[in-house]
Amino acid sequence: MIYKALYSFRDHFSGFNVFHYITFRTGLAIMTALIVGLIFGKPLIQRLQGWQIRQVVRDDTPPNHKKKTGTPTMGGILILGGLLAAVLFWSDLFNPYVQAVCLVVTGFGLVGFLDDRTKIRQGTGKGLRGWTRIFIEVVIAGAAVGIIFYQTSYSSVLYFPFLKKIHPDIGLWYLPFAVFVIVGCANAVNLTDGLDGLAIGPMLTSMLVYLLFAYAAGNAVISNYLGIPGVPGAGELAIFCGGMVGASLAFLWFNAYPAEVFMGDLGSLAVGGGLGAVAVVAKQEIVLVLVGGIFVLETVSVIFQVVSFKLIGRRIFRMAPIHHHFEMKGWAEPKIIVRFWIISAALALLALSTLKLR
Repeated sequence: MIYKALYSFRDHFSGFNVFHYITFRTGLAIMTALIVGLIFGKPLIQRLQGWQIRQVVRDDTPPNHKKKTGTPTMGGILILGGLLAAVLFWSDLFNPYVQAVCLVVTGFGLVGFLDDRTKIRQGTGKGLRGWTRIFIEVVIAGAAVGIIFYQTSYSSVLYFPFLKKIHPDIGLWYLPFAVFVIVGCANAVNLTDGLDGLAIGPMLTSMLVYLLFAYAAGNAVISNYLGIPGVPGAGELAIFCGGMVGASLAFLWFNAYPAEVFMGDLGSLAVGGGLGAVAVVAKQEIVLVLVGGIFVLETVSVIFQVVSFKLIGRRIFRMAPIHHHFEMKGWAEPKIIVRFWIISAALALLALSTLKLR
């Protein structure tokens, strides 16, 4: 919270008053996370190489993925480092929403670390048992939702885009729903992280959207004008989102095709969980299906593939998640990545339009 120390000088020099503004601190958060990531990116990759922390490619992936074996993984450390530095410097750490979201990011990052370490030690590409990992994630998400729900004047009302007058209050059922959003988003991003830069691109566009959502929700005048739920204090999460944007840009510098480092489950679970948590706080949980449409598509493709094979013994796709389907059809990896980015950007713009289509 270095900004508070700087803001205290406003009585001596009025220019320091800018540190009071969320928009200014959000810009600083983006730059801080970006600079930290760019500075420490190369040294981290070299350390990961030296520690033999390298990708283990599973057998059930396209044949051309074998060349990715040996690439450093756990690059999510770079994302979390830049993000947490930005939050520490420019955000209000006493804000319960900031605490809850940071709990999700660090907790899920730790789960991802354990998963990655297990894969590397076993050398099979198989990490923690699925249900074990889900259980730990549910506990962490539940603790974060508890902070959000019980330490603030939080609402259990759901808001739907395009449906202005439908606001069901689901009461205590909101708790498991919110946990599902956070855990589901984390694992959806994890499934998407299969090609160089594929997951981090849509994460960038999604976080930019939720940066605006969080800021609008925290501003009574703007939220009232737009007809969206106001959440006092949620504006601080714009700084968190800004830090995620900056950290993601820095990571993409090294993760762009051909990748020098992969984020690993450490990174994908952390950033996905963080996105889900911000969506819960900003009361924009339902629109996350649209904002994170790429993540939803990847998850649904896996579900359909499994259900189809179990019911009729046939696969819908050549391989799931769906980005592997296009690989098996002969699409070049960069083409798949860029086209998915384009779709993600279009969905982000559509989601922003819901601010007025209520």
